[in-house]
Amino acid sequence: MKNVIGLVLILILGVSCAKERNLIPNVPVNFSSPLTDPRLSRLSTAGGAVSLTGYGVAGLIIYRRADNAYVAYDRCSTVNPEKKNPINIDDPNLTATDPASGAKYSLYDGSPVKAPATTSLRQYSVTIAGNTIQVTN
Repeated sequence: MKNVIGLVLILILGVSCAKERNLIPNVPVNFSSPLTDPRLSRLSTAGGAVSLTGYGVAGLIIYRRADNAYVAYDRCSTVNPEKKNPINIDDPNLTATDPASGAKYSLYDGSPVKAPATTSLRQYSVTIAGNTIQVTN
């Protein structure tokens, strides 16, 4: 009987944890451009962020953190991801907001900072080679 109860608890925990998974579809992303590209001009200083369409599920956000590391996220909100609502960069460039739900995310690490968001943004790999930035998954 104890084994059955333990198995049921494990299944319940597994199902509840599954809700925390990132449900943003995993689509191929391959963005590459010189950092001198005018679309990326805001990345010339720490704290700069740019939004690009045509990549990922709902577009890309590339952010240059204060430590000069670059991070990239899909613009698709994790609240009702099936709707593919794009998030928008806030002013100042520390967060991004889903205008449909009001959810807010940190651009430093993609984590949710305001409900109803409970799941981080889908993050992509960023590589700098010489003067070229590449975002892939």
